[in-house]
Amino acid sequence: MKQRLYLGIDFGTSGARYALIDEEGNLCSERKRAYPEIGNNKNWATSWKETLFMLLNDIPEEYRPSVASISIDGTSATTLIIDRRKGDVLSGPFLYNESFPNALPTVVSIAPENHTVCTGSSTLCKLVSWWELNSSTDRESAILMHQSDWLLWLLHGVYGVSDYNNALKLGYDPEADAYPKWLASQPYSFMLPSIKAPGTPIAFIKEDIRLQYGFPEDCVVCTGTTDSIAAFLAARASSPGKSVTSLGSTLAIKLLSRVRVDDARYGVYSHRLDDKWLVGGASNTGGAVLRQIFTDEQLVILSGKINPSLQSPLDLYPLPKKGERFPISDPNMMPRLEPRPESDVEYLHGILESIARIEAKGYGLLKELGATAVEEVFTAGGGAKNKTWRKIRERVLGLPVHKAEQTEAAFGAALLAMKAAPCKNIMHGS
Repeated sequence: MKQRLYLGIDFGTSGARYALIDEEGNLCSERKRAYPEIGNNKNWATSWKETLFMLLNDIPEEYRPSVASISIDGTSATTLIIDRRKGDVLSGPFLYNESFPNALPTVVSIAPENHTVCTGSSTLCKLVSWWELNSSTDRESAILMHQSDWLLWLLHGVYGVSDYNNALKLGYDPEADAYPKWLASQPYSFMLPSIKAPGTPIAFIKEDIRLQYGFPEDCVVCTGTTDSIAAFLAARASSPGKSVTSLGSTLAIKLLSRVRVDDARYGVYSHRLDDKWLVGGASNTGGAVLRQIFTDEQLVILSGKINPSLQSPLDLYPLPKKGERFPISDPNMMPRLEPRPESDVEYLHGILESIARIEAKGYGLLKELGATAVEEVFTAGGGAKNKTWRKIRERVLGLPVHKAEQTEAAFGAALLAMKAAPCKNIMHGS
């Protein structure tokens, strides 16, 4: 029996990466590509498409006949409007961080109070903005696709399929597994994609692509997810109470919970993961404030001189600028970075410990809101490399803290592809 391999591709903000894994989850091959400039301006859709096929071409030829399934993750709320007759991009891509305040009053008027869609950058705001600005003739054959939906469509050719992680900011209710009535009753509801669980087979790969790259006849293309969910999957925090703290420029936590928790006051919302929930929140503290004060070299040297078993007496709230989101929601909150001791070692100790206290308060808030209590923490992001900080966090959290072995979203997408066993009743791409 031939070896079966699973391909995951991550489309991030600045580039894309593939990861190819075997049935035991071992990494067989990976490659990263920066997005190419198309002409004088970056044409995002063309750039993503070109990158996708460059990555497929990067896969070693000897592995390609063994690729059983493919999944792709993309940035949350990155949206395109597509003509389903011709496949042309009618509008967009509207990127994850683009805001459409013109559409927000309409969305707020139809959605429940404090719903996830009630922010200018939500997918629904992007859809409503496009709908209000375009004539009825442009609308007739239009369909909404998320970034990963569109990239997957290039491989399977079936219109209008998405996953419930990407569709959360569109207004899909993952608990009811349906669009709510307030959304399904809108005049643009025909533009909404059908929703499946992440990692669900959609269709076999298109024949022309299969022949060009040497994939097998039964290679399945399946639904994807968002980049942050894929990164969580990569860490393999697979049981309730396991969590991932990402220590990048900001501090973000994601906790696997038996209970769904949503509270817009703190930017807390839940993604569905099979029969569980991934509850998350993000603070503005993190690596950005550290880099304002210390160089990377200083961080390494000074961290090595800190005794992580000792508690720092400094009570700080390290923020890079005014404003905090979680676990305190206060847009006017000012950074608290004083008093600064003469010793840089003591100062860094105080900052690292203060960030750890914010992390602990975040997990405490999720528990107060009803989420499963955290039992074990895996760490991703640049801060995961700092062993001293990990030991400080273990002491402050009172929990085991590990560096996640895998944090690449592409690896998580490959694990998602592994869920999609080939099926005889799925469609061949057109």
